[in-house]
Amino acid sequence: MESLYFLLPLSLVVLAVGIALFFWAVRSGQYDDLDGDGERILFDDAPARDAADNPAGTKPAPGRPANTCRQRLTDVPSGGSDL
Repeated sequence: MESLYFLLPLSLVVLAVGIALFFWAVRSGQYDDLDGDGERILFDDAPARDAADNPAGTKPAPGRPANTCRQRLTDVPSGGSDL
């Protein structure tokens, strides 16, 4: 019974802090653009640099040539799994 005197006010304080953090996040604009990041990944605005270097039309990672992924796929032996 003595633990309830400690745990009940503690749980109310934790609840109040959670509600305060939620309202702070809403007021600071954390939930303004929920779809923007997902669409930014899917739809690319920049055109490919060169069709020969980039046949799939995807952007290479920064600081990496466009055809590195293609070379890696062709260098893999076509045997079975090593597992």
